[in-house]
Amino acid sequence: MELKEKVIEEIKKIYDPEIPVNIYELGLIYDVVINKDHVKIKMTLTTPNCPVAESLPKEVKDSVMQIDGIEKVDLDLVWDPPWNKSMMSEAAKLELNI
Repeated sequence: MELKEKVIEEIKKIYDPEIPVNIYELGLIYDVVINKDHVKIKMTLTTPNCPVAESLPKEVKDSVMQIDGIEKVDLDLVWDPPWNKSMMSEAAKLELNI
């Protein structure tokens, strides 16, 4: 399995605490870039006032760091473009009956 696929699989294990869908399918991960053993992730939250604004990015970073071959993870929490329901995967929309 390619390293980027491993990173995405790891991210898919993390769920939004208020919505029963993983954060990748929810559309909170905007970009994953791999450069050898260095991962750069751009992510957002459903709102800037999200109750897990402090803990969720750290959980993503810590989880990705557990993957063999990853030496560094830079995570940028971004607000542009703002998250909206259209960013969810079809699977997430089905899960939430949207």
